[in-house]
Amino acid sequence: MKNLSIILVLLFLSACGGAKKEETKNTTDNKKIETDIDKIVGIANIEPTGKILPLTSEMNGIITEILVKANDTVKAGQTLMMLDYKVETAQLAQAKSKLNTQQAVINSAKANVSSLQVRLANAKTNFDRNQNLFNGGAATQQTLDDSKFQYEQLQKDIQASEATIAQQQGRLAELQTDVNYFQTLLDRKLIKATMNGKILSIDTKIGSSITNSSVLGDFAPAGNLMAITEIDELFANKIKIGQSAYIRPQGTSETLAKGKVIFTAPYLKKKSLFADKAENLEDRRVREIHVELEKNDNVLIGSRLECVILIK
Repeated sequence: MKNLSIILVLLFLSACGGAKKEETKNTTDNKKIETDIDKIVGIANIEPTGKILPLTSEMNGIITEILVKANDTVKAGQTLMMLDYKVETAQLAQAKSKLNTQQAVINSAKANVSSLQVRLANAKTNFDRNQNLFNGGAATQQTLDDSKFQYEQLQKDIQASEATIAQQQGRLAELQTDVNYFQTLLDRKLIKATMNGKILSIDTKIGSSITNSSVLGDFAPAGNLMAITEIDELFANKIKIGQSAYIRPQGTSETLAKGKVIFTAPYLKKKSLFADKAENLEDRRVREIHVELEKNDNVLIGSRLECVILIK
């Protein structure tokens, strides 16, 4: 009986020792796995660094011309589409006509002032001559007074004309403002590129009636592409701005483009990219990461690829 008890104690100690060794082994393996992680892989969507922008119009109207097509490269200020602008053209022509008429009135008033100034100079000469003759007793007081009256009257006429010109020039400025206004309305009927970039799609046609909220197509600003990915909360704090990364087709080791992390979201959120996948319904949170790609000739906007971020 005593021997049996000793055997049981030895078996118990042996079992405890084995469990402790197994626990130590598992802990060591876990540490090794954590230490061996040198890259994190996430599924990414490819977008321009300036994001995909919708093409819209500032004004309501009917499209009369479409001057570009998908895949065209355009420059800032280039006209992409035109809306019907007959009304704005007529308004602008009318405003310009009023402006031209007003300018003609001012030019006529200025010519009249020039004529009055010539007459004033002549009246001044006559007045000075009569003053000398009167001083010498060779002219009457009436003659002197008449020449003085003519001289002073012309001075007043010139002052009145110059005041009229100033008033007419104020009116001219108002009419110029009207021209600028109608020119602006006309310009807003031209849908232009706000920056350099590429037309991704045209989603309207000639004859379509649109509003300022209608989306007419998609536009990609010029610049590099970026991979937008979401990293699981388990590894989220390992991602830093400036870390090297590359993208590859899913399930392959082919490198399509290299880049660097340029943005790390300051918070965790629910999964939003590829949320249509059933396995993404689990209650996990992710951190959004942007990787700017250096060369992207072989990458298409909208591609779904793997983004590999090197964390060591």
